[in-house]
Amino acid sequence: MIESVVRGGAAGAAGTTVLNAVTYADMAVRGRPSSQAPAEVVEKIAQDTGHPVAGAGETRDNRLSGLGALSGIAVGCGMGVAVSLMRQAGVRMPWWLGGVVTGGLAMVATDLPMARLGVSDPRTWSAKDWVSDVIPHVAYGLVTYGMVTASDHRA
Repeated sequence: MIESVVRGGAAGAAGTTVLNAVTYADMAVRGRPSSQAPAEVVEKIAQDTGHPVAGAGETRDNRLSGLGALSGIAVGCGMGVAVSLMRQAGVRMPWWLGGVVTGGLAMVATDLPMARLGVSDPRTWSAKDWVSDVIPHVAYGLVTYGMVTASDHRA
């Protein structure tokens, strides 16, 4: 089981790196700003749990930005662990399907909290907004699931 957790965490980290690379490439090509949604989710959760993020002004904004990015890394690595454990439990899909499912699960894990906390409403997103969300998550899923399946063969 420990091997599956480590394998999944590493696969999720690789997938997260690809998700971030695809997102930053999109920002560079289209000249769009980075999303503030992860920082806003962290801020809402911190406030709702009675532990507001310390600081004021730019210092606080920078903390929220960093915490938002770290939460994305945590979700990406955690999703990798979940996928690896599901595979160990016998859930097996073709690489491409497992990748799409993994990407979809990661998307739900990030978009649902945004919607529930009122940070963003996916029902109002434009086609460009959806493309900016779907493509990086599918890339994440393909890399994460691909690494989990490639590394579970014993020599």
